[in-house]
Amino acid sequence: MKKASGFTLVEILIVVAIIGILAAIAVPMYTEHITRSQLVEAHTGLSDFRVRMEQFYQDNRSYDGAALDNCGAAAPAVAKNFTFNCRSLGQTYTATATGSAGRMVGFGFTINEQNVRATTATPAGWGGAQAACWISRKGYC
Repeated sequence: MKKASGFTLVEILIVVAIIGILAAIAVPMYTEHITRSQLVEAHTGLSDFRVRMEQFYQDNRSYDGAALDNCGAAAPAVAKNFTFNCRSLGQTYTATATGSAGRMVGFGFTINEQNVRATTATPAGWGGAQAACWISRKGYC
């Protein structure tokens, strides 16, 4: 008498259920990780812009200039996920990064001449914006 080999339908359904449970846990964590990694583009762009503004100030004793929105240094080029903007009032300025594509829509970050960093906007489910802090890959601040 030959013994039948292979998997039963119940065994296959159990494996599918286990894979489904693992996917339900892993996929949201992965997408949040990807979102947090894309935030670095705004942080580095604003930090780089702040350095260029301070260099401009050293040369001109003012943040005003002929570049974007009257800021002395040009804002970072339009990046993949963020657009950058700057407003200058002579001895002060505020640079802004606004999410413009994909998962970054709804995020907003600022930095000023005193290196005060703020998250000005977050999408729903991110716990709201916090002043004087940038959301990062590791969470807040």
